[in-house]
Amino acid sequence: QVQLVESGGGLVQAGDSLRLSCAASGGTFSRCNLAWFRQAPGKEREFVAAISRGGNTYYEDSVKGRCTISRDNTKNMVHLQMNSLKPEDTAVYYCAANFRADLRPLAYDYWGQGTQVTVSS
Repeated sequence: QVQLVESGGGLVQAGDSLRLSCAASGGTFSRCNLAWFRQAPGKEREFVAAISRGGNTYYEDSVKGRCTISRDNTKNMVHLQMNSLKPEDTAVYYCAANFRADLRPLAYDYWGQGTQVTVSS
């Protein structure tokens, strides 16, 4: 079992930056793939970014160039740096993990509780 706890959300203005963090425990962190998802009010949860156990990164088109996912295997942490935030980035952001050889959005087995990001215009 892996436990994931997100932090770093908050209320910011359009154009601001925010860094989300996710602390993992209960598993071999270096062996898992990690991802960030988000869910806006009234919408389905959507993929934002992923980083493989080998460090390869993947991004949803709307955040490419504005977001950077990174991991620190020494601290069992994964981060999402978000720049140039827009009101449409407002959502609950979730950290997810799996130990599969699969980074597709439906392949994640472990989820955090989420952290709220609100971007005002």
